[in-house]
Amino acid sequence: MKWIERKFYLDKLKRVRGTPDIKVITGVRRSGKSRLVEAFVEFIRSTDQTANVTYIDLTNLFFESLLDYHQLNDYIEDRYERGKSNYLFVDEVQLCPKFELTINSLHSSGKYDIYITGSNAFLLGSDLATLFTGRTFEIEVFPFSLPEFMDYYSLSDPYEAYERFLIEGGMAGSYAYTSTDEKYQYIADVFDTLIIRDIRQKYKIRNVALMDRVTDFLLDNISNLSSARSIADSLTGNRDAVNHKTVSKYMAYLCNAFAFYKVRRYDIRGKKYLSSNHKYYLSDHAFRYAKLGTKNLDYGRMIENIVAIDLLRRGYELYAGILHRREIDFVAIRRNEKLYIQVSDSISDPKTFAREVDPLLQIKDAYPKMIIARTRHESYQYEGIQIVDVSNWLIG
Repeated sequence: MKWIERKFYLDKLKRVRGTPDIKVITGVRRSGKSRLVEAFVEFIRSTDQTANVTYIDLTNLFFESLLDYHQLNDYIEDRYERGKSNYLFVDEVQLCPKFELTINSLHSSGKYDIYITGSNAFLLGSDLATLFTGRTFEIEVFPFSLPEFMDYYSLSDPYEAYERFLIEGGMAGSYAYTSTDEKYQYIADVFDTLIIRDIRQKYKIRNVALMDRVTDFLLDNISNLSSARSIADSLTGNRDAVNHKTVSKYMAYLCNAFAFYKVRRYDIRGKKYLSSNHKYYLSDHAFRYAKLGTKNLDYGRMIENIVAIDLLRRGYELYAGILHRREIDFVAIRRNEKLYIQVSDSISDPKTFAREVDPLLQIKDAYPKMIIARTRHESYQYEGIQIVDVSNWLIG
């Protein structure tokens, strides 16, 4: 399989190299975390003549004896070299029970520059403060972006590349297969056997059928406003009542494993966050095709999903805006920067264009406003609102 350099993430790792934090590399399963670490190790060895790198992949049988945290600690300490820059990488660290005791001990010694990756249902951002006594720095890895997709396939036309990316998605492991059916079979297997299995194992899910129904509901309702109570009501049948608290837990588990991302609502006029009815987006839009099929493609919702993930990849906090009962697809905030964004499949129809632009015109502050759609044209302005083609926006 072809490999490309994921410069965006490599640059992040380079910037934090040598800091005293425990670097934790997270992201959905099969998003390329292990390959990224391997590329970073190659970079270190080629640029630091004093580097002493200990790299451990706990899925490799060669390291099976290190699944005991005492043995893991001893193996690493035996390879420490005084006077060298000692780097430690542990891949799939969660396979070693009580791994945090070893990592905390090594971190407290101050002798190592530490990097770890792991299965996301077992190594969650919300758990890091509990697991580790030292400071952590989290680097979240997403599936391939459109520029990475173009790099992989050596594509130069952003419009044509986007049409393929819309169908194939960013799970790079699927690119090894030639037919669409085989690609989707791979993607569905990743979702079922890696992501969902991890959740069941960690949280000891007993009502597997309900978990699957909640998952399918979210897959089918990408970008729609949803709540645990409304989902429970939808899933309640003649014979069984579904508890919304259980649904809420399952939704949280899916987000913890980076299968979905929850986007809260934000009242633009009142400048406050709303506590009910959130939107949910898939970490990769191709999961929906692989699980539910492609007969009823809703390109508008899929484009919205692609834009949401790219905004998160770029480091924005993301909210669904509400203004006078009208929706703004995204309020994107990054430090002092704020963007108001509407997303549409097509705005060639005047009624559709008016529907998308009118809510933006109602916002009275001076922050930038934008409509992202499949225009296949260069960007232009309409009453201060930037109209940009989705493929051009995605390639930056």
